[in-house]
Amino acid sequence: MIDMETKLNTFYDVQQLLKKFGFIIYFDDKEDMLEMIEQELKSLFKHQLITREQFIQSRHIVNERRLNRL
Repeated sequence: MIDMETKLNTFYDVQQLLKKFGFIIYFDDKEDMLEMIEQELKSLFKHQLITREQFIQSRHIVNERRLNRL
């Protein structure tokens, strides 16, 4: 696992976490981008590359981002 002590507080933090694994995700359609980020987070967690805490924090941040777009 990478940076087990990394606290995720912002959407930028989630993007930086993904970047550590080589994922730079950007789409013009923001909903598609959020969906892809969520899928990559699930994959990283499934393969035990991020902690449960990082996964939960990241999902929470992505979901907040979705709600703020409405």
